[in-house]
Amino acid sequence: MLKSKIEWQKIIAFLIFAFFATYWVFFQIYLTGSYENHHQIYTFSAVYGVLAVWGAICGIAISLKWGGFKSVLGKGILFLSLGLLLQEFGQLAYSYYYIVLKLETAYYPSLGDVGFFGTIPLYCLGIFFLGKASGVAMRFTSIKHVLPAIVVTFSMLFLGYALFLKEYTLDLSQPIKTFLDFGYPLGAAVYISLAIGVYILSTGVLGGIMKSKIIFIILALCIQFLADYTFLYQTSRGTWVDSGINDLTYFISYFVMTIGLLQFGTIYKKLKGENE
Repeated sequence: MLKSKIEWQKIIAFLIFAFFATYWVFFQIYLTGSYENHHQIYTFSAVYGVLAVWGAICGIAISLKWGGFKSVLGKGILFLSLGLLLQEFGQLAYSYYYIVLKLETAYYPSLGDVGFFGTIPLYCLGIFFLGKASGVAMRFTSIKHVLPAIVVTFSMLFLGYALFLKEYTLDLSQPIKTFLDFGYPLGAAVYISLAIGVYILSTGVLGGIMKSKIIFIILALCIQFLADYTFLYQTSRGTWVDSGINDLTYFISYFVMTIGLLQFGTIYKKLKGENE
């Protein structure tokens, strides 16, 4: 029995993940510290984003099935997909500094932050429209329903403060860096809180079906939150290295987001009875 298109897309995503995860382990064990293998080591960060591109392409295709900008759910999936695509832009921009310019420390902020920070509003918009599609708006009038999301927001901000900003020295001579230092944790707290709020408040037929799928989106955002904070923490202390544990964390977040986006293709097939 032939597999559906969505199943094949998931298989390809798993194969890409397995290949690059194996490659990362390989160079960590056998290549790290060897100057002649510099190119093989640092190209990991430039190429593993192919998984983000694959996830974005699949997500955009699924969005179009739902009507794209013509439908609320289509817009939600589309914005999440575009956010994933901007992540790859950020990865490629940063890789340029290491592979082409051969810098030894992270060049932050840089052009790559246009992609990384640009992801935040796109993810927020995507989750907002997923919430509308899930029937969330009708329940936002009750404070007891949104209280868990509010608690999560302040918890995320407190965690970010404890991990990164506790010993932060404000430098007004670098306004862009200062803005990003505070913007990344605030943005991460907002989109994760929105996602958890949507999960808690989802109602109606479509909301009920989507509830289990939103868990993948929440998990992907939490892993990316960890990756963002790892980057900020390491760059502030001069310990960040290209193709290190931070890149692996981003890679895992892209994989989970890709699987999350593909879940909406499964929903479409279930509701529409499409035989791909």
